[in-house]
Amino acid sequence: MFFHKKETIQPVKIADPNPRFAQLLLEQFGGATGELTAALQYWTQSFHCENPGIRDMLQDIALEEFSHLEMVGRLIESHTKNIDQTEAYKSTLFAVRGVGPHLLDSQGQAWSASYVNEGGDVVRDLRADIAAEAGARQTYEALIKLAPDEETKQVLVHLLTREVSHTQMFMKALDSLGKLTEPFFGSIQPDSTVDIYYNLSTNGKDERGPWNSEPTFRYIADPLAEK
Repeated sequence: MFFHKKETIQPVKIADPNPRFAQLLLEQFGGATGELTAALQYWTQSFHCENPGIRDMLQDIALEEFSHLEMVGRLIESHTKNIDQTEAYKSTLFAVRGVGPHLLDSQGQAWSASYVNEGGDVVRDLRADIAAEAGARQTYEALIKLAPDEETKQVLVHLLTREVSHTQMFMKALDSLGKLTEPFFGSIQPDSTVDIYYNLSTNGKDERGPWNSEPTFRYIADPLAEK
């Protein structure tokens, strides 16, 4: 059961409408890294999750993402409403679509369910969620740099902050399963090549680091010689 309270989770206000910036904001409404994608991804994943605590977390975060979708929608509405039909307005998607948010990204591409990344295993899903939050945070950072007024920027900073919070929650959930840094999950055991690093990029100096060194990895300097 859902109830909608007619106020946003954080205040949303702007100084001056800017339809061109509103078109960029569509990226977080109907785009691949947007709030609709996140909300549906976490909500769908929750039905696969047998762990009651992590299931509850996924549903809580999903509902917060729906509230963020509302905030982005209000921003887009505010930046396209009650504004003269100037060239700035006519150069945006809103000239033909009308004011307010639409399920499009900033380039006019329609939202797709293919953006939702869920696979039925809680470890796999939580790792996908960390990547999703990183993508959303990066998009918000770009939008903040382009924000036309301080009020809009404050809303976007809050939304970016919550992406960081969600990332920490997903990492803690993985850690509670002992899978934060553990690459193995599932029931199929890997074969004997699991600790091999193949040096397949040989132009210039071969770089070494913990990703290709003992004790975790056996470094194969010349894979052809090993055949």
